[in-house]
Order: sequence, then structure tokens, then C-alpha cells
Amino acid sequence: MINLTLRQLRYFEALARHGHFGRAAEACAISQPALSMQIKELEEMLGTALLERGARQVQLTNFGKEFSLRTRDILRSVDELGNLAQATRDRLVGRLRIGVIPTVAPYLLPTIIGNLSHLHQGLDIHVRETLTPKLIQELADGRLDTAIVALPVSEPSFAEVALFTEDFVLVRPGEDEGKPVPDREMLREMKLLLLEEGHCFRDQALAFCNIHSVLTRELLDGSSLSTLVQMVGAGIGVTLIPEMAVAMETRSASVSIARFVGPQPSRTIGMIWRKTSPLVAQLLQISEVVRDSADTLRKRHIRTMPSPAPVP
Repeated sequence: MINLTLRQLRYFEALARHGHFGRAAEACAISQPALSMQIKELEEMLGTALLERGARQVQLTNFGKEFSLRTRDILRSVDELGNLAQATRDRLVGRLRIGVIPTVAPYLLPTIIGNLSHLHQGLDIHVRETLTPKLIQELADGRLDTAIVALPVSEPSFAEVALFTEDFVLVRPGEDEGKPVPDREMLREMKLLLLEEGHCFRDQALAFCNIHSVLTRELLDGSSLSTLVQMVGAGIGVTLIPEMAVAMETRSASVSIARFVGPQPSRTIGMIWRKTSPLVAQLLQISEVVRDSADTLRKRHIRTMPSPAPVP
């Protein structure tokens, strides 16, 4: 019998994920030599190589790739055993690993974490901010317990709970204040600034403007909503942002905000988690906290939002 340890499996999973001994060691909070020794012992016990070691990074062997898939399944099951124990408790305690998309995290997370910490003082919250495809993969791999994303994600193995819907608003240079709001057809003729590829918010904005992928090469990309708003303030173009971002992103930019009419572009934000998670009851409680947090944020900023302007 080969006596593999969970520690070895976690170290190998980190190495397979990062493809680099230094980054994997940092993620595991151990030294690089200690990680290398554990991986070497693991290969010796298995009697075959898991890695092809290069000067700058490592590659998995064919066996290593298969071993990596099985390792993820094992570690996910182990984590769910811990979650099962947590689920039997009367209150939410222990570690909660939550993922959030970048167009939500800066605006909603402070309120969510504050409310969760107040209501559930035994909760150890770990936050991961990244793009939706990465959140979906990490949730499937068991590295996250839940994620806050734009719905739908349409993953059969995930449960989805819609939390709130918010509109998009148009950000224009400050001198455009009071001008008629362009419709979708007019937007397609303007210099439209969007988030770079990979952001779901980019896809939603393109869908509203009915801009096909072949035309996106002519658009200007930014890495964050903050960058887009500052570019608009510099007179480079116009952009769309979600309502929750208005107060934070426009406070230091010379821009004007306008609402669309007929139809209003919008998105639905919700929480997702694995259907097999034993924390379903607890995650439903957390979803209510997220919903209440979003409602609090909306009420706090509603006075700063403009009324719908007429379409030309």
C-alpha cells in the first residue's frame, strides 16, 4: 500500500496549479526546498515521474495530468467533509472561501464582509477576486465554497441564486451634462471604452449595443472600471458602468452620468455553489446577507443617481 498524505497531495495540487515551485511554495506557506522534497518523496512512492522540470517552470507528465485530476477530486471531498461538520453547527463558523468578480468586489465587498463579521463572528472569510471563468473552475475544483457572479452561468453542477438586478449607466465627459442620451444605434458610432476581454461586463455591454465580435477590434479596452472612467474624463470616449460603481468611480473624474431609457441595460448578480456542497443551508443564509448588503448600498447611493433623460 502506498501511504500518500493529504499534505503531499495539497503540495502537488498547488504545484500543478501554479506550474512553478516558488509560487507553489508561497501559496502553501512553506519553503521551496521543503516543497521540492515532498514532491520528490511523492514521486518515489508512486514509482513514476509527475513532473518535467524546466529552468523556469514545470510541466506535468501524462501521468501527472491524470494524477492531478484525481488529486483535485480527493481534496474537494476532504474539504466537503470539513464543510459537513461545519454544517451541523447551529451558527456559521470556520472558513468561508468566497469568490467575487472584479466589477462587484470593490463596491459591495466592504459592506458584505462588515455585515457577515457582525452577524457571524466565528466566520473566517477568505476572498478571491478574479474573472468569472476562473471562479467557476476554482469552485468546481473545491477551492472556493461560493462565488458572487453575474447570472446565468448555466453550469449543471452549480446551484444559482439571484440576489439583485442593477442597471448600467452611461459615463460621458463632463461637458456632455444635459445633452440627449444616445440610443444603442448611436452608441455603436461613438468611441466606446470597454473592459478587456474575459470580463462578463464587457460581453453584457456589447450585447446591449448589439456590437458583433468582429467589430470589437475598433474599441478601446481598459483593465478596470476606474481606468475606463478616467479615460472618459480625459475626453477619450464614453463607457458604461454598473450603478453600484458610480459613487466610487466618478468622485475624482470630470464626467457626467446619464441613464438610458427603453430599454435599460442591466445585469443580474447572484451566488453560485456546488449542488453537492453540504453548506447549502449556510450559503442560503449568506446569500440573504449579500442581498441585504446590496440593498443597503443601493439606498445609500440612490440620491446621487440621475433621473432618466429623454432619447433624442
